Amino acid sequence: MKRGVVRLERVRAEVVDTRRQLLYLRASLITISGNILLTAVKAVLAWFTGSSAVFSDAANSLADTFYSLLMGVGLYVSQQPADESHPQGHSLFEPMVSLMIAAAMALAGLAALWQSIQGLLGEKTVSEPGWSTAVLLGAVLIKVVMYLMVQGIGRKVHSPAIRASARDNLVDIITSVTALLGVWGSYFIHPLFDPVAGLMVSLWIFRAVWGIAWENLGYLTGRGAPVELADKIAAIAAGVPGVDQVHRVIAEYIGPQLRVDMHINVDGNMTLELAHSIGERVNERIESLPEVDLVFIHIEPTEIEKN
Repeated sequence: MKRGVVRLERVRAEVVDTRRQLLYLRASLITISGNILLTAVKAVLAWFTGSSAVFSDAANSLADTFYSLLMGVGLYVSQQPADESHPQGHSLFEPMVSLMIAAAMALAGLAALWQSIQGLLGEKTVSEPGWSTAVLLGAVLIKVVMYLMVQGIGRKVHSPAIRASARDNLVDIITSVTALLGVWGSYFIHPLFDPVAGLMVSLWIFRAVWGIAWENLGYLTGRGAPVELADKIAAIAAGVPGVDQVHRVIAEYIGPQLRVDMHINVDGNMTLELAHSIGERVNERIESLPEVDLVFIHIEPTEIEKN
């Protein structure tokens, strides 16, 4: 009977992993193809117009292309099953991928900052807004579609790397709009609008880098679950028939999902088999939460009657 249960659990895990792998692959293909297209178009536009703001936006898209390739490889590794070298699985690779995304974005921010400073100190250029407007508006529309698609996948699989990619798409929408305002401002108002817009682009990039880095450092350093989620986990356990009390819950991130260590009290007079069955039901209910990876249940007696 125990062998049958183990076999069924393995089959269930393989089905879930296959679904996650397909969603991860879809997110990677959307991100890679979209960023390659945008990098090529923006680079050509920056070359012909000489716009600092457009150059900054093109540098950001180039960094996006590199990180999307890294993301695809990293997500593939993170979904590999546990082995002798990684007995707890490879999930920690995923927040590492997110930090790589942040690093690539930071490099793009530095390139944008440098180009903008050169534009402020050097000769001022004014570009015609025609093609710049068309290309940047097209980039915004593409990024909106990418953001909605990737964000939807990130929510389904609770992936920090995919959420970071979606957040970067949102930043790209803001930076493209800012670049467009810089082109218009330099043409209709003053040439300084273009490098100033480039500076604003770089600041938006750095702001996004900080948010992604802070979130994923928590996943790598064992940050605890939010209080609301920990209370929800305790309430689910307490609601299982036979559980008298939940007196200790430790929920911390090991990678993008939680590992939960929990102590529950049951009637000390019940049989070991019944107590184990209650613990299994608690385990199943909590592991059904998408935020939770593994649960460890410690069963203790509430009271033992003395004869």
